[in-house]
Amino acid sequence: MLVFFTFVILLALTVTNSKQPFFIGKKSREDWLLDGIGLVFQGIVIPFFQIAIVLRLYQLLLPHARASLNFYPIPAFLLSFVFVDYLYYWNHRLFHTWKLWFIHQVHHTVTQIDVLGTSRNTLWTSFFIVYLWIHSLFIYLLQEPYWYILGISLSSALDLWRHSSFSPTQNSWLYRCLSTWLILPQDHAWHHSPDCIAGNYGANLKLWDKIHGTYYQSDKMPDSLGIDSFLSVNQKLFLPWQ
Repeated sequence: MLVFFTFVILLALTVTNSKQPFFIGKKSREDWLLDGIGLVFQGIVIPFFQIAIVLRLYQLLLPHARASLNFYPIPAFLLSFVFVDYLYYWNHRLFHTWKLWFIHQVHHTVTQIDVLGTSRNTLWTSFFIVYLWIHSLFIYLLQEPYWYILGISLSSALDLWRHSSFSPTQNSWLYRCLSTWLILPQDHAWHHSPDCIAGNYGANLKLWDKIHGTYYQSDKMPDSLGIDSFLSVNQKLFLPWQ
């Protein structure tokens, strides 16, 4: 529910934002199609696949390991929000290597920051993201997965926010509170900028980029976003190479 309400609130704020008039005319029909299909796929199809297929796969492979981890409550939350976040940092960074860039490039065709573009991807890209497999594994292994799932929900809500244009004003108390440790929308916007595509790979925490020297700092939004792509709609959805 946290993720759903976050999406609805961010979408409503985007539509009613007086500083940036509603973007319906700025997005092409192709972009609307890609974003809509992506949201349905990652919001409905992938969660169903996790429950119906991946969890059952672990039941077959690890029949005696179910509910074998007693992490509760804070360690379970940190396992999701911090440890898996570090795994995702490397997962995301690998997507930006020349061998795997074709998997991820469609996400970088987003040319304006809005919550609808969060899930723009080639459809089968989700199967290469660590979340699909690691979340199902820990939910299967944990005796009480509630706090782990809470970490998943918070990470997903932050992912939606990170792809929006609603960042706290510089020098505000909220900015001072969050900017030292949390990836903000402007941090991720620079990741989508043609000028800084090889950096700011983190999802929740800035720590990983700072440790590994991939953090790019700026207190403002970049002037432009996205990469040029000559892929067709079918290629972007299914076969992202030329």
